[in-house]
Amino acid sequence: MEYTCILYQKTDGVATITLNRADVFNAFNDAQSYELQDALKLATRDPEVRVVVLTGAGKAFCSGQDLKAIAGAANRSLSDSLYKRYNPIIRAMREMPKPIICRLNGVAAGAGCSLALACDMIVAAENASLIEVFVNVGLVLDSGSSYFLPRVVGTARAFELATMGNKVSAQQALEWGMINRVCPAENLDEEVKKLTDYYAVAPTKAIGLMKKMLNKSSHSDLDTMLDYEAYCQEIAGRSEDYREGVTAFNEKRKPGFKGA
Repeated sequence: MEYTCILYQKTDGVATITLNRADVFNAFNDAQSYELQDALKLATRDPEVRVVVLTGAGKAFCSGQDLKAIAGAANRSLSDSLYKRYNPIIRAMREMPKPIICRLNGVAAGAGCSLALACDMIVAAENASLIEVFVNVGLVLDSGSSYFLPRVVGTARAFELATMGNKVSAQQALEWGMINRVCPAENLDEEVKKLTDYYAVAPTKAIGLMKKMLNKSSHSDLDTMLDYEAYCQEIAGRSEDYREGVTAFNEKRKPGFKGA
C-alpha cells in the first residue's frame, strides 16, 4: 500500500509509524485508518522489526476522528466505522507480539487517546495531554477506551474522565499510572531511543509472550494464569534466545538475542 496519511520508517530493528495529517492534528479520516492497519500488519510480519514507535507529526499525537471529513456523510454508521476502521487497529496493536512505544508528542484526544492507551509504553513530552472528548459531541467511549481507562486509573477516575471530558496533563497522567515517562519536549526523541535501543536487542519472542500473558491476566483467575505461564514458558524455553541467554550467562558475557 502506498501511504498518503502516515509515514513508515524502519531503522535498526525499530519501525516508526507517524500519523501524518499535521494540518488537522493527525485526526483520522478513512485513509489514515486503513493505512495504519496496513502498517501494523507490516511491522508484525517483518522479522527485522523488534519494536514499534507510534507518534504524530507536528504539534499533536492524534485528535481523534476528523469530524469535518464525515460532516457531509448522510446516515453514516458509527458502528460500521468502528468495526472496519478503529477496532482492527486496536486489536492489531494488542495482538502484535512486539512492544509498541507511544511517542506522545502532543494532545491525544478521543480515539487518539484510545490509540495511546493501547500502546505498551507511553513516553510523553511535558506539554502533551490526554482527553476523552467523546462526551463533548454526545458520544460514548470507543476504540478500547472503556477497556483501558478503568484498568489504568480505576473506575471512579475513569467515570469522571469519560463523562466530563477533563484534560489530563502529562504529569498528572504519570502520577495516575497512565503513562511511563515524562520529559521536556526537546528530550522526547532521546527518551524514546533509550527504550528502542533496549527492545531492539531484547528477547523479542519472550517479550511477545509476556505481552499475551498480561493481556490474558486482565480477565483470568490465578489458576488459569498459572497454567498459561507454564504453557508460555515451555515455548520460551525452546527458543534460540533462551539458549543464547543461558550460554551467555555461563560464559559471563552479554547475550546477543536475535528475537527468535
